[in-house]
Amino acid sequence: MLIIGVDTGGTFTDFIYKDGDAFGVHKRLSTPDDPSRAVIEGVRHIAGNRPVQIVHGSTVATNAILERKGVKTALIANQGFKDVIEIGRQNRHALYDLHYRRRPHIVPRELRFGLPGRITSEGSEAEPFDPAAAKAAARAIAEAGCESVAVCLLFSFLDPAHELAVREAFADLGIPVSLSHEILAEFREFERTSTTVINAYVSPKMTRYLTSLQNEAGKDTPLRIMQSNGGSISADTAMRESVRTILSGPAGGAVGAHALAQAAGFEKIITFDMGGTSTDVALIDGCLPLTMESGIEGYPVKVPMIDIHTVGAGGGSIARLDEGGALRVGPESAGADPGPICYGKGSEIATTDANLFLGRLIPERFLGGGMRLHTEKLDAAMRAMAATAGLAPEALAEGILDVANATMERAIRVISVERGFDPREFALFSFGGAGGLHACFLAKQLSMPRVFIPKNPGILSAIGMIMADVIKDYSRTVMCAAANTCVADLDAHFAPLVEQGAADLAAEGFSRTDMRFEKFLDMRYQGQSFEIITPWSETFAEAFETEHERKYGYRNPGKAIEIVNIRLRARGLPQKPDFARAAKLTDKTPAAALLETRPVIFAGKTTPTPVMERDALLPGNTVQGPAILVEYTSTIVLPPFATANVDAWGNLVVDIDCAWCGA
Repeated sequence: MLIIGVDTGGTFTDFIYKDGDAFGVHKRLSTPDDPSRAVIEGVRHIAGNRPVQIVHGSTVATNAILERKGVKTALIANQGFKDVIEIGRQNRHALYDLHYRRRPHIVPRELRFGLPGRITSEGSEAEPFDPAAAKAAARAIAEAGCESVAVCLLFSFLDPAHELAVREAFADLGIPVSLSHEILAEFREFERTSTTVINAYVSPKMTRYLTSLQNEAGKDTPLRIMQSNGGSISADTAMRESVRTILSGPAGGAVGAHALAQAAGFEKIITFDMGGTSTDVALIDGCLPLTMESGIEGYPVKVPMIDIHTVGAGGGSIARLDEGGALRVGPESAGADPGPICYGKGSEIATTDANLFLGRLIPERFLGGGMRLHTEKLDAAMRAMAATAGLAPEALAEGILDVANATMERAIRVISVERGFDPREFALFSFGGAGGLHACFLAKQLSMPRVFIPKNPGILSAIGMIMADVIKDYSRTVMCAAANTCVADLDAHFAPLVEQGAADLAAEGFSRTDMRFEKFLDMRYQGQSFEIITPWSETFAEAFETEHERKYGYRNPGKAIEIVNIRLRARGLPQKPDFARAAKLTDKTPAAALLETRPVIFAGKTTPTPVMERDALLPGNTVQGPAILVEYTSTIVLPPFATANVDAWGNLVVDIDCAWCGA
């Protein structure tokens, strides 16, 4: 059976497939009107009628939220609490904007319903549930034409009976119901409600998409979906808990980068994933960074996610002159349709166009020669904008790239410098279709001495998907004093979560020997508002204080410590692909690697630059910049200040001369 990893991006849909011991790659333009069309066309191109297993990173949930195109959703809460979702916290995202107004909430007030019944913070029933009121609310919701319902009742994670009774009220109406104790069994009412509402808002869209995809692929085709936490889940689970797939594609890239970097001996990397629409960055210091404090479009989403920062800078980012004549690049993107001007249908200059104009993209070799880039229309558009800006066309093109690079540099500083990390201690791990065009310039701006570029960087997110474990995350609020809690107490709290995790992984087809269980505690000093996730150990209090000191620079000996939540990560270990390592290295570069020499502009100067076939380079080869390396999934620019070495796995390890000034 072929194993195919699929990553749907804003411009391209990427595929990697494993056939026996051999690997293959494929890229095709995305189909924004129906993302599944590009997926099915690609799978059929690769497999024909052969049976396949698909692991897919989907943007359906993300786009539904960003574009506010989820389904009409209602909210059921306790009486008197239906507006918690809009009141929220005191955080203000535009503190000094006197004209700032919140956008209308995705669940309008007329679709929020409060029901009698109350569970206390100890888990006992303070007020009985009213089935008649629930039935009346269900009828009103159905009559309003709602397609989904979010239910979030106080302390339902301690006793879910009332939420389960609400689901019963909808049993005959055919409306899907998201229950908060199943989505997020933790305290903090606003965040739990927000996460549940987002799940209800996008799940029907995801269900329709995955059902269509499953029907087209064949109902017997195993289909798994990438989660934001770096693991995959079954399509059935993804339909019910779509909120877990919001950072599906970027998470696959982080997983793939971490695995390949570790194999090559790199523990400290900053991932740089530049695609057609956006750029995703993450800092990996020995392990994948997880966060519970994510959000999208101002809505908190408190499920485990790889800590990824995204900015609107990609190959399709549109360049324009603002009212004051300043050059702006992005966040608007030309996407796949119409795409940059050089794709043949676009009319606005994009970052990819600037790279082509400077000679850094080779028109005849884009996508291995499978897609033609158009230069005629681009030249006229670039000269027209340059005349308006009062610049030479070449200076405008380099300015577009400089502005895009500045946006991406700020993103990297957010996850490194602003969090106390020195980027000079990390390698810049570059991937994505456009990453290789910009990585060396970014590394120089950040004084990072090394860039790491894997084989087939344009489809690394898809690689991460076929390398991902199956991961199930569980949590529960326990709220107990560390001083009064022993190891046996915590084992008792974890026991039902372990049992649930084992059952869920068994349902996914894993034997007990292929299961791993990782335990964590959310801990804080008494009086603090937020917790630190601490790996479980028998000396958990000391572990928390050590982590607190690492993160904040101090510990508070003698201060009471609270265990707020327990977390379990149940991991199913599937068979994973192995990547071949060369038995020996050679410094002799094959003559076939040099394709031609072309003029390329660097720092305002036209420089004769060799164009080389990356796949023809051998482990141990060295390439001195300037050079352009072409391959099927990406183009890599080595400026004059960069020297690339091919390692034993075929990765490029690029040394950057950060002192080079171009004089």
